Amino acid sequence: MIETRRRILIVTRNLPPLVGGMERLNWYMAKELASKSDVCVIGPCGAAAQAPPGVRVIEVPLKPLWCFLLGATLATFREIWRFRPQLMLAGSGLTAPIIFLLGRMVHASTAVYIHGLDISVQHIVYRSLWLPAIRRMHKIITNSSATAELARRAGIEVSRISIVHPGVQLPESDYDRATTEAFRREKGFGDRTILLSVGRLSERKGIAEFVARALPSIIQQRSDVLLLVAGDTPRNALNARVQAPQDILALAEQKGLSEHIRLLGAVSDRELQLLFKISRVHVFPIRDIPGDPEGFGMVAVEAAAHGVPTIAFATGGVVDAVSEGVSGRLIQSGDYVGIARAVLEVISGRKQDTFACLEFARQFVWPRFGERLTNELFGL
Repeated sequence: MIETRRRILIVTRNLPPLVGGMERLNWYMAKELASKSDVCVIGPCGAAAQAPPGVRVIEVPLKPLWCFLLGATLATFREIWRFRPQLMLAGSGLTAPIIFLLGRMVHASTAVYIHGLDISVQHIVYRSLWLPAIRRMHKIITNSSATAELARRAGIEVSRISIVHPGVQLPESDYDRATTEAFRREKGFGDRTILLSVGRLSERKGIAEFVARALPSIIQQRSDVLLLVAGDTPRNALNARVQAPQDILALAEQKGLSEHIRLLGAVSDRELQLLFKISRVHVFPIRDIPGDPEGFGMVAVEAAAHGVPTIAFATGGVVDAVSEGVSGRLIQSGDYVGIARAVLEVISGRKQDTFACLEFARQFVWPRFGERLTNELFGL
């Protein structure tokens, strides 16, 4: 007997060509589900050209936001009658009302993958319209234990909440010493000890505070340290408050640290792999900001996949993304003295246990993510 493939319709604003952790997650979500199901995605303009193999994408305008929501609603309405999905999945809380309302028309199962901000947004309109739609989904998949707790506090039944951590792609290339040394020379890094921060320059990421309150004491004891910041300011993200690059550099100059920090902006995948290769520590000084939680912290798992430990504040979903003493260190939120001390201990001690980092990261590879997601969505 031939098993009939399921039909899944995903509606999301977060897909490449947009750049970020949510975009990467939704791309792999479609890819992994498409291995055993027929998947159609309604997403932003430009997404079809970068779609996973076998995934059909219907594009709608990205901006302004109301235009995307209207376009996605109309496209979903047309597609449910043609495609007849058995499962409709919102890639974030933003598209949950579309899934909830139109899913009922064709008696499809409905689900939403939520991140911390999906639950914590305080805007009165969002909490009046979007949050009730999330609450009434058949299945609510959360990205961390912290987000699951936020969902419970928001009134979602515990029986409908599951945790499926985002995944990671293990590096396919292991660059040799000659390549990394050439990269160092090309970028002017010399043989300095590299601290790496990866992520968009938002207030939540806390780079300015790290530069002001932790980096001076690190430099005082290790004058060879160079902090590299890979990431640009968020452009299409919703509710993201920016830390401007010029403000971070001005702060570094004020502290006398101009020679110890480089803002690299957006980097290519190859450059990011090389940056991880030459780094001793990945710093992740996420701030605990009410109403703006860090849902998970995918970059910490990416660092572990490259054998690099993460030193992070223990806030939000970061506690799921860093294993204390295995893939890095978790420091009490806001303890800049403690985070500086932890960085110094790692870079001044023996070579980090790259094997432990890699073993931790293997738990999160995307195929496992796909298996766990499928099991939760279909009750296997």
